[in-house]
Amino acid sequence: MQQLQRNLGYLGYNVGQVDGYFGWQTWAAVKEFQWRNGLSVDGIVGVATANAIINQVSGGQAQRPRITSASRGYLQLSRQDLYDLARVVYGEARGESFEGQVAVASVVLNRLRSGQFGHTVQDVIFQPWAFTAVHDGQFYLEPDATAFQAVQAALSGWDPTGGALYYWNPVTATSPWVWNRPVVGRIGNHVFAY
Repeated sequence: MQQLQRNLGYLGYNVGQVDGYFGWQTWAAVKEFQWRNGLSVDGIVGVATANAIINQVSGGQAQRPRITSASRGYLQLSRQDLYDLARVVYGEARGESFEGQVAVASVVLNRLRSGQFGHTVQDVIFQPWAFTAVHDGQFYLEPDATAFQAVQAALSGWDPTGGALYYWNPVTATSPWVWNRPVVGRIGNHVFAY
């Protein structure tokens, strides 16, 4: 429920407090979204409404400008993709060194290139429980210039992780599964693994 509220808020609809409660403000926001998008206006988040919200949050099917780098290969990324990458970097690693921020961006791009985690930046970012910043709301903070620079550095081919697909903070990680991944190194507070 909180993710629905965050997504609607991100799209500019007033849901009131993000509290996980489907109250009248959330209901009204859903109805307004449905009305503005030509959906059946009933205040119920069914399949059509949920898909429309997800599609808009993920940047829709708009034409994506091409961004190419020699070491990253061909990637089609939109401005929204770049913004969302910067939001992940800022939400997950704003207290880390620049190298640590580039490493987080690299993991997202590595996941995207692998095809195992989805086929768009948003598929990768919004995969359930993939990034703590999405789950706890820090993803929705406004990224700073350093986060955008880290994204650009990663897109230019710098991958301090050597191709890692996973990272975690060993002090706060609660899943024993992550420790079964082959660890390739540590940068700041994060451990990186394949």
